[in-house]
Amino acid sequence: MSWPLAARAQHPSQIWRMGFIAHGHESFYERLFDGLRELGYDEGRNLIVERRYAASRPELFHDFAAEMVRLNVDVIIVVTTPAALAVKKATATIPIVFPNAINPVESGLIASLAHPGGNLTGGAVQTAALSTKRLEIIKEAVPRLSLATVLWNPANIALAPAWKETQRAAGALGVTVEAQEVVELEDFAAAFAAMIRRRPDALLVFQDALTLQNRKEIIDFTNQNRLTGMFAGKEWVRLGGLMSYGESLPDMYYRAAYFVDQIFRGTKPADLPVEQPAQLEFVLNLKTAKALGLTIPPSVLARADEVIE
Repeated sequence: MSWPLAARAQHPSQIWRMGFIAHGHESFYERLFDGLRELGYDEGRNLIVERRYAASRPELFHDFAAEMVRLNVDVIIVVTTPAALAVKKATATIPIVFPNAINPVESGLIASLAHPGGNLTGGAVQTAALSTKRLEIIKEAVPRLSLATVLWNPANIALAPAWKETQRAAGALGVTVEAQEVVELEDFAAAFAAMIRRRPDALLVFQDALTLQNRKEIIDFTNQNRLTGMFAGKEWVRLGGLMSYGESLPDMYYRAAYFVDQIFRGTKPADLPVEQPAQLEFVLNLKTAKALGLTIPPSVLARADEVIE
């Protein structure tokens, strides 16, 4: 699947209204608007964007969904699976685009990747499968690994398959995994305290809006306590995290503009297959490895797509 957008620069005469629902602000959201501009949609000229941010209060997603229905927007962008589920419940007619939904089939957002059905489409990340690979990489990087902690948000139902698959993979690798659950900001202190008591060899973080927005605090805790940290994307590694394996969020948000354009041109979401990233990135931070006193095996280092030194 070729992801770059065709720079057609066509300017629809209609003024379109787009809803945008997220937890908080992230820099990679701008790649969606970069893509829209390349396709001829300029905010303030032929595009109106109704932005709503929950600020780590997911109960607001239902209010935002109802508001978008009242505004009768032409399309709704949903940044997180709980927001997508709230909007899906509120409307079966307004098109919904998710730039990077986690396990959208398992979470009940769509019927299948090839034939999503209903009024939702976009980009998908199979976090359950990726979590297995992440654990395998950590085991190769740290052969002595025996106990790993998984930090995740069980309120995000899309992450449940990832926890199940991680447990299965851990059994095959001879690793014990324990969960530390965080549902809101106040939960992180207790989770960190529990990890200090248990002293795991590694920390795996399941990425969703909650953990992503608190990534600086998670990374600082991981490094201060000399834990081998595995994360979902390079956003974590560039902030000092040890390693990541996963999709490029900026690329997925850029690609989401394609779905919006197709919907504006009359294509139904049900007729737009959900896409998965064609390329996954393995990123290593050798400066962090040195600070942790960790020597990365040559076999692991050779697989890295990007090395931060």
